[in-house]
Amino acid sequence: MKIRLANNNDLESIIKIEEICFPPAEAATAQDIQERFSTFPENFIVAEDDGKIVGFINGCTTTAPILNDELYHDCSLHQPSGEYQTVFGLDVLPEYRHQGIAGALLRYMINLSYHRRKKGIVLTCKDHLIHYYEKFGFMHQGVSASQHGQAVWNDMLLVFENETIAFEHNEN
Repeated sequence: MKIRLANNNDLESIIKIEEICFPPAEAATAQDIQERFSTFPENFIVAEDDGKIVGFINGCTTTAPILNDELYHDCSLHQPSGEYQTVFGLDVLPEYRHQGIAGALLRYMINLSYHRRKKGIVLTCKDHLIHYYEKFGFMHQGVSASQHGQAVWNDMLLVFENETIAFEHNEN
């Protein structure tokens, strides 16, 4: 399994994985993903198994430690020098789940953000994933104001202040 930054050749696979992993009301459209990739390609990370893209993580950067719904749909809100990395989605194909791929993608994003001198990472998740993200150091901030996909979300925050990141990182 190889974890790496995404490239243009990965877009078709990323779009298909998004469609598989999220319900239609929550999934980013092909156009959304293409616009995001053209705006912040440095924030797309893929998991590759024998040349096949099996998962990815992505998100913009912002100046505030909160993931507002507007960020999902308006790429002009991406702040390249923003202090916080967001996670829009952490997607792994169903047949590749429970193999540590999501964790490897998340660790790569955490380490990359730390080395880019971000203050932290913000994401939203459903109730059943709170504990999962807490294992990576995220703190539950309460129920989110997000209305994305008409679902109930929880705000999660990982702050790097005085944090030692011990994950391997390779930005090749």
